[in-house]
Amino acid sequence: MRTPAGKECRHYYQDFHRGRHVQECRLIHENLDSLPWRPKDCTRCPVPDILYANASLRLQLKVTVKPRVLGLGRQVEVEAFCEGEPISLEKAYTGCIDPEDKKGLDVFRQALEQNDND
Repeated sequence: MRTPAGKECRHYYQDFHRGRHVQECRLIHENLDSLPWRPKDCTRCPVPDILYANASLRLQLKVTVKPRVLGLGRQVEVEAFCEGEPISLEKAYTGCIDPEDKKGLDVFRQALEQNDND
C-alpha cells in the first residue's frame, strides 16, 4: 500500500472506506518499545527502500520510533534480522544470503582463488 510519503510499503495499512479513518504501520504496531506511530514518520522511514531493494523472505525488520535529544522531534530506527540473526542496515538492502546461494558463492570464490594462484 502507498504510504503518506508516497512510497509502497507492505507494512503500512490504511482504510478510509465508509467513514473509517485507520492508518497504521504494522511494524511499529507490534513493537511495544516504540512511541505511537504518526503518518509523518513515513517520511524518514527507510523500510520502503529496503523492501524495494530486497526480496528475501528471510528478512525481518523491527522499527522503533524514539524521541530525539531533549524530546525535540522523532527519529525512526530500523533493525534488520535474517531469521533471528542481527545484520547491519547496509546488508538489509542487499538481502539475506540463502544457504544454497552461499555454497554456490564458495565454489565461485574457490575457482577465483585457483585462477589467481595459477
